[in-house]
Formats: sequence, C-alpha cells, structure tokens
Amino acid sequence: MSLFSTWEERANQSTSQQEQEAFWRDYLVKEQTNYEMIIESKEPSLKGKISDLAAKYSMDEVTFVGFLDGINTSLEAEINLEELDADSEIDSTIVWSELFKNMLNAKADWLFNIEAWDGIFTADERKTLRKEYNKTRTVVKEVKIGRNDPCPCGSGKKYKKCCLNK
Repeated sequence: MSLFSTWEERANQSTSQQEQEAFWRDYLVKEQTNYEMIIESKEPSLKGKISDLAAKYSMDEVTFVGFLDGINTSLEAEINLEELDADSEIDSTIVWSELFKNMLNAKADWLFNIEAWDGIFTADERKTLRKEYNKTRTVVKEVKIGRNDPCPCGSGKKYKKCCLNK
C-alpha cells in the first residue's frame, strides 16, 4: 500500500467523533507549524527524499504525504502522490500566490493569517490576492433575454419566434 493510500485510510477511518477530532486537531497543529517554517524560511521549494523531509518537518512519512496532498495544488507541477514511498525524491517549487489563495479557499484563517506572510507579501499584495480570490467566488448572472427582445443570433426576428424554440 502506498503512503498516500495509507494517509487516505488514516484520514477517513471510521472511528468515534472524538477520535476523529483529536486526529485532525493534532494534524492541523503540525500543518500550521510546517507552513510557518516554510513561509518564514522563504524557501520556495520542497526538495529531498520523503523520509528526510518528513523528519525535517517533524512528521512521520504518511502524515507528511498528507501534508503534500494539501499543498499539492500550490506547486508549479503537482506531484503524483500515489507513486511516493519513503525513498522517493521530490523537487517541487511552491507558487506563493497560489498557496495563499488555496488557504483562503480552505477558509484556514490560522494559515493565511500567519505573520510570516509579511516577509513574502506586503499587506497591499495580500489584499489584492484576497480580492482576486473573491472575484473567482462571485456569481455573475447573464443578462436575461426577454421573449419579445430581438434575437441575439441577429436574424431580426423576436426571440420567441426564432431561437427560443430551438
């Protein structure tokens, strides 16, 4: 079984609600610590063997692959997590703006409010990224064509006599 499959099994196991909450509470503390280390160091790449990186970030290999699952969409090139084992080498570059937006998307205020972001983005840049993210979440309704309006196909007929019935 791959490390990623083991992570998914561990994360989705059917245990009591208290055990699930304890598992995620423990994981989220580790995750926040890792993000703080990564952002403070301003090192945009995750490079090395899975076992070495897991040790560097004080996680077991399975939990580290779970962490990679969370950061994967913020990398220049996504990692195929299914193929990873303890001896796998990775070399991936983090796209800071995508990481910040993904934290916004996850509604993880404990992550996008990390003070170390000040070293990556100014307050104005973070505000701009937040606006860009919010624009992607806004639903814009198209202008509704009335039955008696001219048909948008350009035929000159009323919409009800033209394309409405097609």
